[in-house]
Amino acid sequence: MKASELRQKTKDDLIAVLVELSKEQFNLRMQKGTGQLAKPNEIKRVRREIARVKTIINESASAAV
Repeated sequence: MKASELRQKTKDDLIAVLVELSKEQFNLRMQKGTGQLAKPNEIKRVRREIARVKTIINESASAAV
């Protein structure tokens, strides 16, 4: 998801996206541990999306102050 799309969402929506991405990251780590991970680059993609969402949450929090 692009940063411009994320900036249009509310804080509650961003937190929901963050929870969903965290669950996806956990599932990918479990697949890697059991040797079932088909696309190793998915871990990197999810990690970067989590960072992107957290950055936007922090930007909106600092802009509100």
